[in-house]
Amino acid sequence: MHGAGPGRPERTGVWFVGARGSVATTAVAGCAAVTAGLHPPTGMVTETPPFTGAGLPALASLVFGGHDVTDCPLPKRAEHLTGAGVLPHGLATAVAAELTAADAEIRTGGPLPGDTRTDEELIAAFATDLTSFRARHHLARVVVVNVSSTEPLPGPDAERLPPSSLYAAAAVRTGCPYVNFTPSTGLRTAALTDAVAAGGLPHAGRDGKTGQTLLRSVLAPMFVQRALDVRAWSGSNLLGGGDGAALADPAAAAAKNAGKERVLADTLGHTPEGEVHIDDVPALGDWKTAWDHIAFDGFLGSRMVLQTIWQGCDSALAAPLVLDLARLVARAHAVGISGPLPELGFYFKDPDDGGPAGLPDQFTALLAFAARLREESPR
Repeated sequence: MHGAGPGRPERTGVWFVGARGSVATTAVAGCAAVTAGLHPPTGMVTETPPFTGAGLPALASLVFGGHDVTDCPLPKRAEHLTGAGVLPHGLATAVAAELTAADAEIRTGGPLPGDTRTDEELIAAFATDLTSFRARHHLARVVVVNVSSTEPLPGPDAERLPPSSLYAAAAVRTGCPYVNFTPSTGLRTAALTDAVAAGGLPHAGRDGKTGQTLLRSVLAPMFVQRALDVRAWSGSNLLGGGDGAALADPAAAAAKNAGKERVLADTLGHTPEGEVHIDDVPALGDWKTAWDHIAFDGFLGSRMVLQTIWQGCDSALAAPLVLDLARLVARAHAVGISGPLPELGFYFKDPDDGGPAGLPDQFTALLAFAARLREESPR
């Protein structure tokens, strides 16, 4: 493992899969902006008092790189996000040096159209990129974070690993902790079970909880605690940008919706009637609207309804969570914690088994994890 070097503070690498996407670009720009004091760390739970003294890597110590199959440079991508209202005007210029430095560390991913490389060849290539990045910057560790577009779940007879699992395999092979912020397969495939167990690495996932499911994880416990019977819970999503286009594929949408439905089943103890629909609306860009219709019974069978509307910017919601997760998982690795981290279920629609489903209990578990990190010594 590469340390900080004489006279140099320890630095941590954050390697994004989907490094030129909206979430990664917003995270890199946002980290630079917060570090420079240009903006407050709004949305970053790890910058709140309960995490003081937990030993998390400083934002200024993070070094960014990643894989992507597109070639739009990060400074240009940041300009696009400014035009879309995701980044504030002037920020892309103010942090241009940091965006350029991160872009220089982005390598071509895969498989590309017509790519003839085998799974093993792809994994080896990705692993080489990771080890080179770690050595080049003398990093203490590198956390791999998947923020790429949602892929369809592989069929039972699939002969190849899905791309997300190829990147995850490279992370395990190179001793890099791993976070899956997408609904894609990642580490959750039988082909990687043994390698993950033997690797002894902390990992967390899957599918970041930023909007509709965040509300569900708050509201569902309320119904349970008030002994109100939820009969049906239906939802609709209007998405633009890359997410909307990717989720126009029914198979990808099914992967996304599985996490949305899990929080209801886990919390309510049953799956209520109703489905979640996802519509691609390109005109919305990086913004999304989520609507829920909840039918429930009260005392003496009184039938009632709760409706919610959530409108937000997906990248601005996701980026601070991604930075939180990278720091938390890096610290877990530093103190020798290994395996899945259900304590980080606060951040995910489909968290690792063993943690609670409701947001209040998840937050309590997260605070307990922060306390544990404070007490542990690096190994």
